Amino acid sequence: MASDPVTPDASSVETTIDLQQQVARLQALLEVSRQVHATTSEPEVLRAVLRIVVLELEMNGAAFLAQDAAPVSFGELPASDADLASVAIPGGCSFPLCDRDEHPITTLVVFPPDQRALTFYELDFLQGLTLQAAVALENARNFERNLQWARVQKDLEAARDIQRSLVPRDLPDLPGFSLAVRSETCYEVGGDYVDVLAHPGGEILLAVADVAGKGLASALIASSFRSAFRAMAFSGIPLDALARQVSQHHWQEGEEARRRYVTAILARLDPAAGKIELLNAGHNPGFILTPDGATHKINASGTPLGMLPGMTYSSQTLPFPPGSRLLLYTDGLTEVFHDEEEFGEERLLHEFCCSHADNSSGMLDTLWANLRSFAAGSPQADDMTALAIIHLPKT
Repeated sequence: MASDPVTPDASSVETTIDLQQQVARLQALLEVSRQVHATTSEPEVLRAVLRIVVLELEMNGAAFLAQDAAPVSFGELPASDADLASVAIPGGCSFPLCDRDEHPITTLVVFPPDQRALTFYELDFLQGLTLQAAVALENARNFERNLQWARVQKDLEAARDIQRSLVPRDLPDLPGFSLAVRSETCYEVGGDYVDVLAHPGGEILLAVADVAGKGLASALIASSFRSAFRAMAFSGIPLDALARQVSQHHWQEGEEARRRYVTAILARLDPAAGKIELLNAGHNPGFILTPDGATHKINASGTPLGMLPGMTYSSQTLPFPPGSRLLLYTDGLTEVFHDEEEFGEERLLHEFCCSHADNSSGMLDTLWANLRSFAAGSPQADDMTALAIIHLPKT
């Protein structure tokens, strides 16, 4: 005997319909999520969300409002974009978007047909959509920041290569003398400057300088200073006049240049006469060690270049016979730290006097090794530059 078919009751039918609606809702949100996350462009994310709101929910229009940007809209709105912020938004039709730290990003507003209230399904859908949109917007902004940072890094790498190329590599060939320079920046680029210029008459003009501050701004000032210094140096004017003119030129460059004044030691070596003229403009003392074991500190005779207008400087001339040694440097060498202890000027002078290297490159190699040993792995905190000359003993 055949059994009668079972007729589902009303509650079972409602449960089935409800489950089907939930499945449809999840499928719709998954599709929405795919569309919203399909781009890493912030404007495209905004447009994608607005299209979904208007086309999928059949709204008249929708817009994103932000305090620091013009509205972005789609569909028919009750006002122009310029006046949209002043329009009364229907109750329950405004949805703020926040990042993961709960900082506001923007606000989504929707305009239903005839300004009717949103249904439960529409509210549920929009709340899920705004959560997805907030994540997509934050991802898009992070992506753009990463692109911008990559461009900055690429520019800094190019600037670093350019600045390194300006450090003298092919030093003058001076029989009986050994010259060496070394420069290491704290960041990609720095404010230290070192130069060696040979004059037709056989004299060698030397410069070690340090722009106040570190990083890109100081590097730009250092490049500008180099151009001015070289233009004036090749005129052959006396060292004190050169310092005065360079200082005045730097001061006249404006307020930013004055804030980034330049400490410098300038020197003019006369190899034939075995003497050297030196001028210190607010810089760390230079060191000269003579064959008899005497040491000389080249102290400042004036303020840093470009700090004040109308400054004058004086130079001093010292004998530089065979067996003499010279060290010019920036404060990055003395300001190497081990915990709270600074390497310091006196320790640097001691290492300079105790060096047994028979050429300038070896002397700087030894000095750098001692600095690294003292730092014991601490990161470099400042640009480090040095210039060394040895008047080789006669054999």
